[in-house]
Amino acid sequence: MNRFAHLSDRRVARIAFSIVGLFGTYGLMAGFDLQAQLGTVAFAPWLALISFDVGELASLPFAVTAVGLWVLATLPNSSVNPTWTQVLVRLAILAVLGVGSGMAGRRLRESERSQRLVVALQNSLIDATLDGICLTDTDGNVLISNRPLRQISVEMGLPPTGTVPERLAAIANRVTEPERFRERMVALARAPGAVSVDEFELKGSGRVFRGYTAPVENPDGSFAGRIWTLREVTADRELERLRDAFVAAVSHELRTPLTSISGFLELLGDEEHALGESGRNYLSVIRRSTGRLQQIVEDLLLVAQIEAQRLELHRSPVDLAELAGAAVESARPAAEERGVALELETSDAPYVQADALRMSQVLDNLVSNAVKFTERGGSVTVSTSGDGSWARVVVADTGVGIPASEQEHLFSRFFRASTATRRAIPGTGLGLVIAQAIVAEHGGSISLESREGEGTTVTVALPVREPVAAQAPGTVA
Repeated sequence: MNRFAHLSDRRVARIAFSIVGLFGTYGLMAGFDLQAQLGTVAFAPWLALISFDVGELASLPFAVTAVGLWVLATLPNSSVNPTWTQVLVRLAILAVLGVGSGMAGRRLRESERSQRLVVALQNSLIDATLDGICLTDTDGNVLISNRPLRQISVEMGLPPTGTVPERLAAIANRVTEPERFRERMVALARAPGAVSVDEFELKGSGRVFRGYTAPVENPDGSFAGRIWTLREVTADRELERLRDAFVAAVSHELRTPLTSISGFLELLGDEEHALGESGRNYLSVIRRSTGRLQQIVEDLLLVAQIEAQRLELHRSPVDLAELAGAAVESARPAAEERGVALELETSDAPYVQADALRMSQVLDNLVSNAVKFTERGGSVTVSTSGDGSWARVVVADTGVGIPASEQEHLFSRFFRASTATRRAIPGTGLGLVIAQAIVAEHGGSISLESREGEGTTVTVALPVREPVAAQAPGTVA
């Protein structure tokens, strides 16, 4: 028993069955006088089964046993008298069969152990991740899932059966936007090959989750199923809310003393003639710094409004060419001071339905940025154009440009390109964020192309709104 203690119950059962078959064959051979007809080949299947489970060396005694049983079965039959040569040949053949079967069984078991180890490691790997992960078949039924996903499913109260979209749709009433949530689940069920990223928040608990799904392909490129991941981002969203609240609070607190400083600066302006040259220079620096600080505070408050989706627009028919001209004239003093050529090229750009103040803010920002990032001797060109569907403003400069690896981050809050930080060019990294949000609220788009050391081109496109004949530009429709 100790010899076979390492064998599994299933393998022991197979060995026992084969041994019974081995002796049963001997009984059949001896009882019905079938020695000549059957021969040792009748023992081969049973020997192969035994050897497969016991291994190469342990198969040899069974090969000897099989030959011995055949010899024993021939003794009562005088017509079959095996010679020693016949016995040894049969023993050699069965020994080779036993060793070969044992070797095949050992290699198969090693392969199974290796596969089980890989599967165990893969399960441990996905169970150790923070994200919930599962793989579904083409119909959306779960094939594999990890421990975090199973735990989240229990906490969220997901049904234990059904496809993934069906299970998620079952908790639609527990999220803050149930109708949108249901629509997304229906869309995912109808488009199994789509890539999707969605966020949803649970009522009451305030827990926020981000779900991601993408198709999985077979080696031949055919659709195999879909991978789903679920990550809790509650802490990230809470951090963002705290950060926005902090920025808003600081901005409001700064606004009050800045108002006082601006008021006293106006009073000092009335007595500026009494100040010496140094005093007037100091006063000029204070004015510029105060204006810059006020602009930063206003930008911070506007970003907070945008993030809270409280940006209000007062639309009217607007001439983009006129706004572009105003932005160019506003930036001209700075351009002349820096030695940058500033040009305006306008064509018959159609009117747009827009908030003139906000769009002026966008164009002022883009033009001033272009001037600021262009070195002496360079140029900035602002052009307007349009067709029946879109009106466009293009701001192109020959400035320092932006590295390609950084361009995807340009519309992120507080991000500044390395070309700006290396040259110590002042800025907050909010201008493009604000411009993109305002343009998006108008139903338009803003795009940027840049090459480091060659310049940057920013294009703003807005949907056309033809002016009403009875109204002058600037009046409310």
